[in-house]
Amino acid sequence: MTDAAIRPAPRPVPDLHGHGLLLRPWDPDSEADLDAWFRGRADPDFRRWNTPLSLATDRAGALDSLRTAAAGSADGSAAYCVTDAGTGAVLGHAGVTVVSRRMDYGLVGYWVLPEARGRRVAVRALVLAARWALTAPDGPRLHRLELGHAVGHDASCRVAERCGFPAEGTLRGAMWEAGRHEAYRDVHLHARLATDPEPDGPFTPTPAPV
Repeated sequence: MTDAAIRPAPRPVPDLHGHGLLLRPWDPDSEADLDAWFRGRADPDFRRWNTPLSLATDRAGALDSLRTAAAGSADGSAAYCVTDAGTGAVLGHAGVTVVSRRMDYGLVGYWVLPEARGRRVAVRALVLAARWALTAPDGPRLHRLELGHAVGHDASCRVAERCGFPAEGTLRGAMWEAGRHEAYRDVHLHARLATDPEPDGPFTPTPAPV
């Protein structure tokens, strides 16, 4: 019997609805999804604060990374395409990575496309993704969900605290420097427990720019 035959099948990723958003699985076969994924990860602001394992420089590289993200997993990890619930327009990404099933803890991350910024997309998406990861019956039901961002990324710090992720401290040299895989920078750590109270709302969108 091959490893593939005995490996647990990926868990289905459910759609998440709320706060004017629909979070759905990414579709690598969709040109619109691929375009949004490529633009989001190539955006200078994203590159300033994040250094992925693979720095896609063209659509072929972006497709490889999107397929990996969308493949799903048996442990409950999920990559969500954040869309406007009314128009279906892609706004960004929210991902949950299960790090340890024994300890029931994971990581959450997100990014927002340039044209969707200033509309509380990150806050609204993080509220939905965190609720699913921590307490939803069809989620991984984690005990602890961590959120880390590069020190100095004040906007991400505000998003985390608004969504019930208090700051816990600084991790030294825990993230690569922007665009480099041989130099490191400090990370500001936030976390939320399943037993923590839900953050206060309302989480309403701000109007899109005219």
